[in-house]
Amino acid sequence: MTKEPPAPLWRVPQQARSRQRFDRILDAAAELFVEIGYDSVTTDEIAVRANTSIGGLYRFFPDKLTIFHALLDRYLDRLKQLSADLHTEEVMQLPLDIYVSQLVDGFDLFVSANPAFRQMFVQSRLIPTTVAMYAAFNRELAQKVNLYLAVRNPALEQSHRELIATISVEVACTLDILALSGDRDFQHRVLAETKQLTIAYLQHYLPN
Repeated sequence: MTKEPPAPLWRVPQQARSRQRFDRILDAAAELFVEIGYDSVTTDEIAVRANTSIGGLYRFFPDKLTIFHALLDRYLDRLKQLSADLHTEEVMQLPLDIYVSQLVDGFDLFVSANPAFRQMFVQSRLIPTTVAMYAAFNRELAQKVNLYLAVRNPALEQSHRELIATISVEVACTLDILALSGDRDFQHRVLAETKQLTIAYLQHYLPN
């Protein structure tokens, strides 16, 4: 049985001023996670960076791990929008090599533009609750890839198509983790191989 992500433990405010404070706390946490690392950051430091009281922070978040969850949730929401943008009707008609390249490059640009997510992406694989959050996102992304496969080869049986899409996403995700373990040159090399591997795999199931 697939494990679902946990229900949010943070409180999202409805009033504009409170929402601004909520967002400042997440922004401050992102900065500090990059500067000194998640393990070294305290909620007091996050509150100071966010220009709020520790009591104000605890109104929304009971602890640092909950802030980590909420920040990851915000990043994953943005990635879902990116995934949607990379799977428009026009994109569904692209040749396989261009489709895969745009997908890999799109997510790489997101990671490069969000250094806190880069650190969280690796570290959160060790936390069971955040692993479930990633798994839910990967399932959604696999559904998008599945739609692309359906458009390109309607003859593929649905359950087989779903399996191919899931394998493609999970392998690419694993290679992303590997890429982030090295410097930028290493990342580019791993991502280039990720494209080649994914294209070679999917070519078996798509007409020329």
